[in-house]
Amino acid sequence: MPFRIQRDGTWLYRGTPIRRKPMVCLFASVLTRDAEGAYWLRTPAECGTIEVEDAPFVAMELHWSGCGREQVLSFRTNVDLVVCAGPDHAILAEWDVPCEECGTGPVPYLHVRDGAGAYPIQARIARSVYYELAALAVPGTCRGTPCLGVWSQNVFFPLSCLPAGDGN
Repeated sequence: MPFRIQRDGTWLYRGTPIRRKPMVCLFASVLTRDAEGAYWLRTPAECGTIEVEDAPFVAMELHWSGCGREQVLSFRTNVDLVVCAGPDHAILAEWDVPCEECGTGPVPYLHVRDGAGAYPIQARIARSVYYELAALAVPGTCRGTPCLGVWSQNVFFPLSCLPAGDGN
């Protein structure tokens, strides 16, 4: 299929951006992922693979309520999906890369829905939203390693390694 999703969440058809948001939302609703990690658009009329540069969605907004372990983090994506981080919707970041090797830092993703096999459909968390998460971060540990992370629905999600000198 002549579709492509750019890293910034822009959907292209034959190289031209799709400007009608309802159309993008419609295509997003029929997006699937197979057991090999390929993305597919499956409509009643057609079925075909599409190219995705990074993740098909971008988490553009963050809303939170509560505090501590009971805090709930809700994200709105560029296709108006609302996803609450928790046991079924993990926040994933390459947080345990040594800080001096992070370069621009970890790129966090949000599990939007399951795909086939081990490949979920994710939203890349926009940098501005990541900064909001960083403001909510608290010290913790994951797999015995000190880190900074956030709580949502009683699940701790590590975001980055703990800066040197900031003991737990």
